[in-house]
Amino acid sequence: MENIKIAIAGIGNCASSLIQGLDYYRDKTETDAIGLMHWTIGGYEPSDIEVVAAFDIDKRKVGKDISEAIFAEPNCTAVFCPDIPEKGIKVTMGSILDGVSGHMTDYEDKYKFIISDESESTKEDIVQVLKDSGAEMLLNFMPVGSEKAACFYADCALEAGVGFINNMPVFIASNPEWAKKFEEKNLPIIGDDIKAQLGATITHRTLADLFSKRGVKLEKTYQLNTGGNTDFLNMLNRSRLSSKKTSKTEAVQSVLKDRLDDENIHVGPSDYVPWQKDNKICFLRMEGKLFGDVPMNIELRLSVEDSPNSAGVVIDAIRCCKLALERDTGGILYSPASYFMKHPPKQYNDDEAFLMTNDFIEGNRDN
Repeated sequence: MENIKIAIAGIGNCASSLIQGLDYYRDKTETDAIGLMHWTIGGYEPSDIEVVAAFDIDKRKVGKDISEAIFAEPNCTAVFCPDIPEKGIKVTMGSILDGVSGHMTDYEDKYKFIISDESESTKEDIVQVLKDSGAEMLLNFMPVGSEKAACFYADCALEAGVGFINNMPVFIASNPEWAKKFEEKNLPIIGDDIKAQLGATITHRTLADLFSKRGVKLEKTYQLNTGGNTDFLNMLNRSRLSSKKTSKTEAVQSVLKDRLDDENIHVGPSDYVPWQKDNKICFLRMEGKLFGDVPMNIELRLSVEDSPNSAGVVIDAIRCCKLALERDTGGILYSPASYFMKHPPKQYNDDEAFLMTNDFIEGNRDN
């Protein structure tokens, strides 16, 4: 079997964890591999994924081999596979658009993006790189709030004739107009906003579902998150948070028996703590009533390395996208999206989404 050829837009912490993982699992077997939901999908193991093109705008990454670029500042995620051989794939200068928030200029270089001196790539440039590289799909890892940049790369994928996996909270797959474009070109799309392997959102959803199944009335809840990576720095600009808050809030609301009023649910990033680096800390509180209207509450603190927490899910999304390409299935992949993403076009509870995704993998569902 030939490798699955992918292109990545945004060589930040999430891309670093993903690329590290492709080499980390190369010498593993199914019995000793930890941290994967599926060892094989359609016969493809994690190490069967190959990065053939990469785009970024930071001068510490542009022009560098991806094996070097993934460890360049401002990346700060855990290094669990330090000895990555040179891949022969250099990072291409991308298009900036709204990918860099102005407030970052107030911070030290090690925390922020530094724009490369190279000329920005046009849409035609990006499309040509995708075609020349043989990429089968493009992964979007733009910073939160980069709506123009996300749409730009989605358009590049359409023009180049490749699949698209939207890992960030700009609504592409869940936007009917964009979804129709991918359907018309018979190109698979999975989105939007990657749901971590065991993160704040999946934990919150699981507990909310538990309340419902055990007859507990949930009345109020919050989810507060802090972190020290560029995503959290970027989100200090509250104007870039609208889609992120919508994505995370709807992921929780969608599994509730009765939707909460807006004033009784708060889900979203809370603050930037530089020394946390890529570690994300979630503070979760849920208040409800038991039998006899007796009140109860639960508080939880979750600490996870943010980017590796997403990489294992992305590896599955890549392989599901490949299955769709092999089956000549275009448009929204509803089953994988419902299990892998916070804001899929159709929300299902996680038990149902898990079964649907496995059915898709086995070929018992079309999408």
